[in-house]
Amino acid sequence: MANTVVGIRFKTAGKKYYFDPKDLDIHFGDKVVVETIRGYELGEVIEDIKTVEDKEIISALKPVLRKATDEDLKNHEKNLETIPEDLKIIAEAIKKNELDMKLLGAEYTLDRSKLIIYFNADGRVDFRELVKDLANAFRLRIELRQVGTRDGAKFLGGIGPCGYLLCCNTFLGDFETVSIRMAKNQNLSLNPANISGLCGKLLCCIKYENDTYTEHRQELPKVGSHVKTKDNERCKVIGVNIIEKTVRVVTEEDGVKTFKVEDLKHIEQYDKQKKKDNSGE
Repeated sequence: MANTVVGIRFKTAGKKYYFDPKDLDIHFGDKVVVETIRGYELGEVIEDIKTVEDKEIISALKPVLRKATDEDLKNHEKNLETIPEDLKIIAEAIKKNELDMKLLGAEYTLDRSKLIIYFNADGRVDFRELVKDLANAFRLRIELRQVGTRDGAKFLGGIGPCGYLLCCNTFLGDFETVSIRMAKNQNLSLNPANISGLCGKLLCCIKYENDTYTEHRQELPKVGSHVKTKDNERCKVIGVNIIEKTVRVVTEEDGVKTFKVEDLKHIEQYDKQKKKDNSGE
């Protein structure tokens, strides 16, 4: 079944969520008000109205309530302005309750009926007394949400080993799985200090080029295998450049040489033909 949806996100580098646009005339870049499980929120349209199948809808499709009014935008700005001072109050309450947790950030729902506080901790945290103190201080509903180390880095931001701002904090909406096999596939150093981000997990950018490396590897011979040149010279592979698709070989006459992969043939093909010739087939 097809559903008419519009793509909306709530943060600059946040996830995309689908909502039902109803009969509203909304387009890319518009600010809209929607109701989520957290309450009323201000979002931005990042994908125009389109139709998607049921399998692309993760949760129940909720409607867009309205295009954001000037008052909605003003309330949103007011909520953002108070956050720095509010974080100081929250930090003091955490210290008072002697809790082993790292405060990451906080945000209000659009109608300021709830304050959501994000934190990171190594284990479970009993924050019941903290919630009571904060509820008395702010006089509204308090929700504490524990997030992982990758989400923590997304909240705080920073500069990666490449010298650029963190991908997760600038444009990466969803975290994709990154494995040590991908690092091996790209011949990267497996030293954790070289392949880990500020969050302590494997660098997200290892995922970006993995498909290209995998595709190129299928065209390259393995190190230690034998190939023949276009002059039918048999040689051994001692190294490959996956990105440039070149192969370093040892030849009997010229020593170490580098060839483009298209100028070589796998010796298995040559051996198979040689075997046929010797058998008289």
